[in-house]
Amino acid sequence: MALYSAAASVLAGLQRREGALKTLVYKSRFQNVKQLYALVSETLRYSLVLDSIMAGAALLKAEKKLPPHLAKVLVYDLLFGKGLKCGGRWKVLVLKHRARLQAELARLKVRRKVSCNEDLLAPTDGMIQAPQVPRYVRVNTLKTCKDDVVDYFKRQGYSYLGRAARMEELSSLSGKQFLLDPHLPELLVFPPQTDFHENRLYVAGHIILQDKASCLPAFLLSPPSEAHVIDACAAPGNKTSHMAAILKNKGQIFAFDLDPNRLATMSTMLVQAGVSCCELANQDFLTIDPSDPKYNNVTYILLDPSCSGSGMVNRLPAEESAPSSERLRALAGFQRKALSHALRFPALQRLAYSTCSVQQEENEDVVWDVLQEHGTAFRLVNVLPSWPHRGLATFPGAECCLRACPTATLTNGFFVAVLERQQECNSQVSSSSLLAEVDGGAERSQDGEGRGPLAARKKRRKKSQCVK
Repeated sequence: MALYSAAASVLAGLQRREGALKTLVYKSRFQNVKQLYALVSETLRYSLVLDSIMAGAALLKAEKKLPPHLAKVLVYDLLFGKGLKCGGRWKVLVLKHRARLQAELARLKVRRKVSCNEDLLAPTDGMIQAPQVPRYVRVNTLKTCKDDVVDYFKRQGYSYLGRAARMEELSSLSGKQFLLDPHLPELLVFPPQTDFHENRLYVAGHIILQDKASCLPAFLLSPPSEAHVIDACAAPGNKTSHMAAILKNKGQIFAFDLDPNRLATMSTMLVQAGVSCCELANQDFLTIDPSDPKYNNVTYILLDPSCSGSGMVNRLPAEESAPSSERLRALAGFQRKALSHALRFPALQRLAYSTCSVQQEENEDVVWDVLQEHGTAFRLVNVLPSWPHRGLATFPGAECCLRACPTATLTNGFFVAVLERQQECNSQVSSSSLLAEVDGGAERSQDGEGRGPLAARKKRRKKSQCVK
């Protein structure tokens, strides 16, 4: 019953506009935040469908003591989820109406001329729609390896199709098929809605359920083993655990977050994932002194600041995914401060800035403003050239940034920009227009010029890309 009550409280808080979904989930103090987040997200996704079914079955008229938000959560799990496994007396009340609720669901499908539940989520439901993104599973290399995880799933009856050659292959998965992602070497791809929350590998921390776009910042930052790294706005910690895996638990990660509840949950998750190279601090990153000797060796920073979350359109109702202009201005102001502050760490060589937002104000505009502020000290890196969705052409070199969205990349909406310190600055050239071609950090040199055919291409292109 605790799960359903917590989910109903979060729904009520969203209706009263007491905070964003993630904030309310963490404030709930429910022990399994991922389970709670998943239940609330899916209930929200089916919200108007559930309203129609409950109205047709006259559920709230028949059960006047049943709280509406609790009713919605219970009906979701009964009709679209895993079935009611708890709920106490409220479960008994809802089950009395199961036949009528199921009949209303069947009638709704007939009226909409659809055959499966997912097809009910049409634009007429008032929801922002996006293609179903696959279920991405990151292999936690701190505890296991990709081959062992693949073998485990094959023993569980899954069919492994090897590494995908094209993005289109990810959208054609069905049943118990799975693939290796074409871009990230430890990312497995399963059909949408595949549930691993009770899988033994997930419970043991051997796999991390993380959207592909969310894996990009640490992957593109690509800190070498034994590097000192700052994760500036770290909770809930998936990116932190990914960086620890890239570092092979060597070096040092300094992780900061202002929310103590999120940080406590993150601490538990990192222990479960086997992370031992991370130092957590319940502290505002903006209050950290870049000149503190403790951070003298910090050469890499991952900055994923608070944002509007507008890229999560496949989970949130339409009104939550359209932030007001005032909120966007406030968020962008904080993001600019955080990015500018991060670039002041004296030993910094490389930084990844990311948001789960699709708003230009939080993405290209922030990067451009801060690059101008810091002159020629930093340049954008043209990361992962094979990625199909690039930054908006709002300033010279913006195409070096990555964007992600359900239609183009089969992920949630996301933005990533990677900045590198210039080793030899040309005072006549804008920092944003000096570009280095790097595919996942595979070809970087210490002198800033590089070697081989990649560097030669860069030199040939530099003159045409510079802005005087």
